Amino acid sequence: MGILLSLIKVGRVPAFLFLQRGVTRVEERLYNAIAQQVAALACELVDARLTRTGRAVALQVFVDRAGGVNIDDCAAVSRHLSAWLDVENPIAGHYRLEVSSPGVDRPLKKAADFQRFVGEQAHIELHTAAQGRKHLRGELLAMDGDLVVIREADGERRVALADIARAKLIPQW
Repeated sequence: MGILLSLIKVGRVPAFLFLQRGVTRVEERLYNAIAQQVAALACELVDARLTRTGRAVALQVFVDRAGGVNIDDCAAVSRHLSAWLDVENPIAGHYRLEVSSPGVDRPLKKAADFQRFVGEQAHIELHTAAQGRKHLRGELLAMDGDLVVIREADGERRVALADIARAKLIPQW
């Protein structure tokens, strides 16, 4: 289970940042700025997104570090980001800042994520079906250039990072 902290912010929220289902990844410029702020605290930005449920808007920020994050790490990132957001005001409108760990089913987004979790079980969803399959489950074996190597029950597969829509770790209990 992930750690979650919330903080209310004030401003105007531009409608173009939201998808029909109410969730979108934060635009690249803001994402990179948030990543830089998180890195200043020796943490890694796993993901950042804006969500809308009815009229409530949240900026969700997921952070990690080697060895994992704890509640104190999340609180420090929340305070730091809150101060930065107050000064920079990159998001207009009322919104809630939520800082949390990525949880046990951590998303895998970058080549470094796949490399870091070699030996772990993962679920990969492809943009389009390859060899009749859109979902892969198995052990992450390696990153070979821009290819993710995964061993499934029926053998090894190599998947281009660009072909991956979503990927996450599968918790082992």
